[in-house]
Amino acid sequence: MARLRKNTKAKEPVRLRMKDLCNGNKSLYLDIYRDGKRTYEYLKMYLIPETDYNAKMQNQATITAANAIKSRRIIELTNGEAGIKTDTPKVYLLDWMNTYMENQVKRGKKDGSQIHTAIQIIKMYAGERVTMAMIDKAFCQGYIDFLIAEYKPKGKHVSKFTAHNYYRVLNGALNAAVRADILRENPFNKISSSDKIHKPESTREYMTIEEVKSLIATPMGKEVVKDAYLFSCFCGLRLSDIMALKWKDLYCDNGQYRLEVMVKKTQSALYLPLSEEALKWIPERGAKSDDDKIFDLPTPITINRILKPWAKKAGVRKNATFHTARHTFATMMLTLGADLYTTSKLLGHSDVRTTQIYAKIVNRKKDEAVNLVNGLF
Repeated sequence: MARLRKNTKAKEPVRLRMKDLCNGNKSLYLDIYRDGKRTYEYLKMYLIPETDYNAKMQNQATITAANAIKSRRIIELTNGEAGIKTDTPKVYLLDWMNTYMENQVKRGKKDGSQIHTAIQIIKMYAGERVTMAMIDKAFCQGYIDFLIAEYKPKGKHVSKFTAHNYYRVLNGALNAAVRADILRENPFNKISSSDKIHKPESTREYMTIEEVKSLIATPMGKEVVKDAYLFSCFCGLRLSDIMALKWKDLYCDNGQYRLEVMVKKTQSALYLPLSEEALKWIPERGAKSDDDKIFDLPTPITINRILKPWAKKAGVRKNATFHTARHTFATMMLTLGADLYTTSKLLGHSDVRTTQIYAKIVNRKKDEAVNLVNGLF
């Protein structure tokens, strides 16, 4: 009698696997075996240690998105040869948004809180059952309209700048979905430029040279705060970086004093030459060690409370903050003839386009200057 052949389970051509990383995370990848050849596709998705409920939920969202890509690959392999076009897999938008948020954190991006808020806005706009297959031009246009006309977190419309941030978040997440083969295209690209939310042109409040002179001439009860503020006016450092400065960060290189700073916002090194004007506002070192702080400053809240009455006493009606001091340095450099690229590097900007707003300020000042002669002759 012939032996019955056992049914064997067909092997999947694509398997989702994971690789342990040294930081405790697990990297997800696809193991693809077809026609006797094995290839690997690393998804740039990661599982994190499940130390709490939120981590567990993030991992579930990541697995959902990874399995969606896996399913798509299987369909492409089995049906693609026959010329069959596959549909977008059933992945929920909110699941993808959580995966996108996690991946942004892994990449060192600082927009996690904005993505989290955008997720809440999407829930208000469309609910929780929207799939990626349902994302089309009408959905994206409706999201834009919702941000402009209906989203009122505190009983009033958000600013155009805030609305642009949440538009940008969803647009970025859909671009990431295209790269992950979850969407074929980003429907936002089908919307005309005039119907999108554009980032309003930034304004930068800064002190004029005359106002800086007035601040210098005006005493303050907490002189170390005054010194730090004026130091910022002449070097452009943020308050967080000034508060972290230690004496070991300051050194002299062939007669030129410099700072070696690890910028907190960008986590990048900045080698900053200091002018004589900046050096005037560095306190005496005395017996302080290399690891002691250069400026012994109070909390940022206390600093801001001290700055406002001091500026008012000096006759300055502008908002005296350390952001204003940084803007003052940038505008001063460009006004005095420094080029845009050099000013960008002094500010620690990674993209010179960030610095261009200051160039626009200087250009407006030039326009105002040449028009001073109007009507005189």
